[in-house]
Amino acid sequence: MRDSAFRIRLVALVRKETRQMLRDRSNLLVGLLLPVALILLFGYGLSFDVKNAPVALVMDNNSAAAREAVSGIGGSRYLVPVRVGSMAQADALLRAGKVDAIVRVPIDFAEQQARGKAQVQLILNGIDSTTATSLEAYINGALGTVTLRRIDRGTGGATGVGGVSLVQRIWFNEAGISTWYLVPGLVVLIMTLVGAFLTSLLIAREWERGTLEALFVTPVRPLELVLAKIVPYLAIGLIDLVMCVVAARLLFEVPIRGSLLAILLTSMAYLLVSLLMGLFISGTTRNQFAASQMALLASFMPALMLSGFVFDLRNVPLAVKIASQIVPATHFMGVIKTLFLAGTDWGMVLRGCAILLGYAVVLLALTWRTVRKRLD
Repeated sequence: MRDSAFRIRLVALVRKETRQMLRDRSNLLVGLLLPVALILLFGYGLSFDVKNAPVALVMDNNSAAAREAVSGIGGSRYLVPVRVGSMAQADALLRAGKVDAIVRVPIDFAEQQARGKAQVQLILNGIDSTTATSLEAYINGALGTVTLRRIDRGTGGATGVGGVSLVQRIWFNEAGISTWYLVPGLVVLIMTLVGAFLTSLLIAREWERGTLEALFVTPVRPLELVLAKIVPYLAIGLIDLVMCVVAARLLFEVPIRGSLLAILLTSMAYLLVSLLMGLFISGTTRNQFAASQMALLASFMPALMLSGFVFDLRNVPLAVKIASQIVPATHFMGVIKTLFLAGTDWGMVLRGCAILLGYAVVLLALTWRTVRKRLD
């Protein structure tokens, strides 16, 4: 009987909130048309340069000549060498996003150099095509310092880069297109916009209009009210997610190498966090203008600036890096980019979903407290 009453009240509230959402055309325009504008703006209009990148060094040949050939990498302020024991370890680091490139010295490097045809393999992480292009130039320059040192010593320099030629490959973004890097990040920004910004007005609007007090005299419970306000915007968020995926694949030709199910699960988990954050802000401020400003500062701006969408978080100051880990968007950004361009890493997906659901539980409890049946 209790469950039946709960379902009846919840269905009635969902109908009420859906009708209210459909009547508010400004919210619908923001929720459906603004994402289209963002897709076009960020997809066509922006690109970013990145500095200071970790590079894995795989020394299959550890001779003095091989070490000298790559010694310039350690002296570059743009590169951070990460020495690994095997190509398998370097591969795992590249796929996990912990390094941006792999420099591999082959086992017969000394013999090749003696013949004047020494080669070093360079593998670039193409998820960020701008970084890949910059890294190629930096690594060429770093290896070129060997030539200068040899000339200074009077030993001369062979042809190529310090007697060494680079054999380049790009992983995850073979075409080297910056759009492939930007478009997956749009999913994060759009989920934040639809979630936190739109729902930040809901409870505040009810307080200002006095309709929330009318609900307090009904059998409606706070949890039911919160769930009813979330459901319609989950639908809007799902529509926006489909729009992003379709636009990424058909409009910008971004590959989707990961599981669509994993993309859906992580996106819905993050959308739930954003919706609850907006409701919590709305219930706390009880004023639509203040709520919209707070939502912009507390959700959208951190998602834009601190999630890794604009800046490489590995190169920011420690205080900023710690702050970025508090932002839910940070944990979603890495997962969604990996799912689009590198493939499905279920360990990363489950870890990201677990973190996001933890945020959702905390925000649900905080939001519930803001809509308890009491008047101040």
